[in-house]
Amino acid sequence: MLDHLFDRNVAWSQKKTRDDPGFFRRLAEQQTPNYVWIGCSDSRVTANDVLGLDPGEVFVHRNIANVVHTSDMNILSVLEYAIHTLNAEHIIICGHYGCGGVERALSGESSALVDHWLQPIVMLYRQHKKVLDAIADPEARIDRMCELNIELQMRRIAMTPIIEQAWIQGKTLHIHGWIYGIHDGLLRAIGSPISSQEERDSLASIDARVHEPVEPVSMVRRHAIEAFAGLDAFEPNEGLECCTSPVPLHLSSHPRRV
Repeated sequence: MLDHLFDRNVAWSQKKTRDDPGFFRRLAEQQTPNYVWIGCSDSRVTANDVLGLDPGEVFVHRNIANVVHTSDMNILSVLEYAIHTLNAEHIIICGHYGCGGVERALSGESSALVDHWLQPIVMLYRQHKKVLDAIADPEARIDRMCELNIELQMRRIAMTPIIEQAWIQGKTLHIHGWIYGIHDGLLRAIGSPISSQEERDSLASIDARVHEPVEPVSMVRRHAIEAFAGLDAFEPNEGLECCTSPVPLHLSSHPRRV
């Protein structure tokens, strides 16, 4: 019934072997990923493809709306194995714009999915409903909540005993918050990584973030900022009048930004 998928697997295997005859031999010997990806189960957001990495280079856990439940033995097992056995140093919490799970959490519907799994997102929305509902565009409201959800899950995972013990033991461990734009294929970083208990404890609360959002920035934009930073060496009015006006940031939560 699914023979076409087996055919695609054969074609993929043969192509990989042609391009790199030693690929599968190296893959079978050992997996030593330095990255742990905790992402959404959305079929359009696959870690290896988004990162441009081969199998074996990223350890992956996915669930609806990339939620971190501290009682979830699945995610805790992934973390413990990745940190203490694989010695991974980077944990990436990656959501995406237009997340259906986040949209469901904001819908007001009641079900086992919403009442249990999505409960952390639901509660955050309820606590700040007035502020978030002031965002007139429904898509922009959902996308803003997608960003907040990533920051929320970063804080939740940083509070787990597994992460705390790793830092106490002196392990190098960074927690990153990223969001992916399905519309353009770009990853955007939300704030700075959390690399210690001190950094975690000094973070602004998630409630504060609702009122003072952090603008996600893609590598495309970072390169542009770095390139234009060099223009400071020019004298004013030296043919750069087009660049003297600041870029408005009123669309900071809109996913079409770079």
